[in-house]
Amino acid sequence: MEGLKPIRVTKEEGGEEGQLLSPMSRIFHQPNSSIFVIVFVGFKTPINPDAIKATLAHIFLKHPHFCSLLVVDDKNGGEMRWVRTQVNIDNHLIVPMLDPSMEMESPDKFVEDYTSNLSKTAINKSIPLWDVHLLNFKTSEAESTIILRVHHSLCDGISLMSMLLSCARKVSKAEEPPTIPTIKKRNPKNVNSGGFWQFLLKLWWLMLLCWNTIIDAAMFMATVFFLEDTKTPLKGPGFRFGFESTPGPRRFVHTTISLDDVKVVKNAMDATINDVMMGVTQAGLSRYLNRKYGEIKKGDEATEEKNNLPRNIRLRATLAVNIRSSSSIQGLVLFPSKLPCLRDDPLEYVREAKVAVERKKASFEAKFVHFMSKFCSKFIALKIANMPSQTTLGFSNMPGPQEEISYHGHPVAFIAPTIYGQQCGLMIHIMSYVKKMKIILSVDESIVPDPHQLCDDFLNSFQLIKEAVLAEKGFSHES
Repeated sequence: MEGLKPIRVTKEEGGEEGQLLSPMSRIFHQPNSSIFVIVFVGFKTPINPDAIKATLAHIFLKHPHFCSLLVVDDKNGGEMRWVRTQVNIDNHLIVPMLDPSMEMESPDKFVEDYTSNLSKTAINKSIPLWDVHLLNFKTSEAESTIILRVHHSLCDGISLMSMLLSCARKVSKAEEPPTIPTIKKRNPKNVNSGGFWQFLLKLWWLMLLCWNTIIDAAMFMATVFFLEDTKTPLKGPGFRFGFESTPGPRRFVHTTISLDDVKVVKNAMDATINDVMMGVTQAGLSRYLNRKYGEIKKGDEATEEKNNLPRNIRLRATLAVNIRSSSSIQGLVLFPSKLPCLRDDPLEYVREAKVAVERKKASFEAKFVHFMSKFCSKFIALKIANMPSQTTLGFSNMPGPQEEISYHGHPVAFIAPTIYGQQCGLMIHIMSYVKKMKIILSVDESIVPDPHQLCDDFLNSFQLIKEAVLAEKGFSHES
């Protein structure tokens, strides 16, 4: 997909001055990192287009960036600005013309192909950079589906989901907004107690925080400039200064596991849902890579039981994390995966993920990255924009509504957010909804040609982890 080319305003044309784009928003408009957030929403009933139009107007028309054009101001050195414009909802609402007599061999495959084709196109630059696609036919999970596409410079995924949920209502209580679970921080015991030992503990924690931040900042900057992950069947081409490569077409697939089952593992291992899902991710990637390396070594005789993984693989994920609990201001952190290894005990994946997550919490890495991208020179900012291409994958975990929700009488069956346009071969997004946990993959087809197999590896890995918990702990199935 080609990068968006904003409208240019010359000195003679003049016009409204508009609002300057933030440093991060400008990064999202670079030719090799023009990133879109895409959200799949499945409904339990057919879509009423008029009701959806009313919903869109309520969600977007009160947010300035969704009512603004992106322009380049030539009279001020090519600065990018948002300039307000009149919005016609019909220009943003796309309903594909389908033959009513056409019998789809696979409606799920049609949706998958449709959204894959979207990743090859850009939104018309003469309108604000968002659109919504209505697919009014039945799939295996829903009676109808909408696909919302928004350029990342308008908002991030967390802000977009907040906007979408702000006008949703509970199915059980039509006047109430949905309940979103909050992330509870673990507080050290006796944190308010005094005494000499408490002082030493706080001093040790401060020293650990400073040391971890120094190490993480150094590793991050090394990754920005030269430190690249090991080339594996999951790794895309890294960034090379002076060379711009266009991200390939994406394919979006998703699968579902039981949130109650995830909580079984979480409670048994005294972990968080994020710890469990990071462990499942590492276990699934290990299975997938082990199979790929087995095929390379032995062709059709490859076996999944034997460890075919080479030694000393550097495989890391780029995670977007909130810097402040009350806002969507984000920074990036690098998350190391414990590869290569096929664990005899599946629970080791969760234990290792838990340790790594706790280690990242004791660091200001995310705040350092946010500072660098915001205040450093343009050269540094652009290098940070291409940093995800140095790593193997991106990962995001987002809590969703705890109760079933609806929009204008349309009950929601599932919600699946993801992104495309980035220099990264694999993106993994996790989102909960009621009692379901969605695993959404956004893959570069030239790098991961079999994303459904990767989904199966995640499902199988989670099943092994759950069975190991039940067998080892004798833990009852409670949420």
